[in-house]
Amino acid sequence: MTGGYDMAYVLLGIAIAAEVMATSLLKATAGFTRLGPTLACLGGYGLAFVLLSQAVKQIPVGVAYALWSGLGTATIVAIGAVFLGEPVGAVKLAGIALIIAGVVIVNLTGAH
Repeated sequence: MTGGYDMAYVLLGIAIAAEVMATSLLKATAGFTRLGPTLACLGGYGLAFVLLSQAVKQIPVGVAYALWSGLGTATIVAIGAVFLGEPVGAVKLAGIALIIAGVVIVNLTGAH
């Protein structure tokens, strides 16, 4: 990674963080009836998509989306387990491992 790719991956990382933050707030919006969490949630999604659109100018969209979905899913599962008391069993962990393996495979075979 050099030049524009470095910044593109930084933007993608921030986009993923914004999407994870927004998704984490969904429950707090109470079906979009609570103004503060709703605005933060929608703002997070908006920022995430703006940054993702900038990142894919340099990163192949398949690679960017694989990272976005894989890292986002794994992070949301961890947040759900740690902060929301959601159960995490062996089957769920195996699913997350398969998602991460898929992201690695896509990145190893993707044209950079």
